Amino acid sequence: MSDEILGDRGKALEEIFFANESEKLRKALLEKEAAKNKKEALSAASGVTDDAVLEQLVALDIRSDTLAALSLVPLVEVAWADGTMDDNERSAILSAARDSGLSGESAALLDGWLVTQPSSDVLSAWKDYVAVLTSTMDKATRDKLKQELLSRARTVAESAGGFLGIGTISSEEEDKLEELAGAFS
Repeated sequence: MSDEILGDRGKALEEIFFANESEKLRKALLEKEAAKNKKEALSAASGVTDDAVLEQLVALDIRSDTLAALSLVPLVEVAWADGTMDDNERSAILSAARDSGLSGESAALLDGWLVTQPSSDVLSAWKDYVAVLTSTMDKATRDKLKQELLSRARTVAESAGGFLGIGTISSEEEDKLEELAGAFS
């Protein structure tokens, strides 16, 4: 009788073990499928097909509905170049966001970047995104995009400079502008 009880108990423990393992595998499969769906949606919205770039964007929680915020990364980076963001810089970025029609999740992501300086991973992801995006453009289109983006970033840098907002751009901001320009090379 005790062998029968031990056998039943062993089977019950075995079933519990395999049920737990099945649940872990099911969750892992669901997470993998969700990541795949995010990458596909992001690819469709951005035109990017490079898997490594898509994975990097997904890891930073950039999704198809937050992709528009990625276009404002250079402005945010210039504003934070000296380690602080002043009210004029914040206003200039918010104005650019309104002009771009930024809303929803993208606006929420931008709000976070205005409060807390984004990690260097965000700029790295932006650079990778620009590299992939511009690789499909002709030189004239790439140069126009570069000029427009750097002009918007320079406007943010100039918004905080000098006396009464009129003056020079800090050396940190100039360095950041050069770094941003380098992403188009």
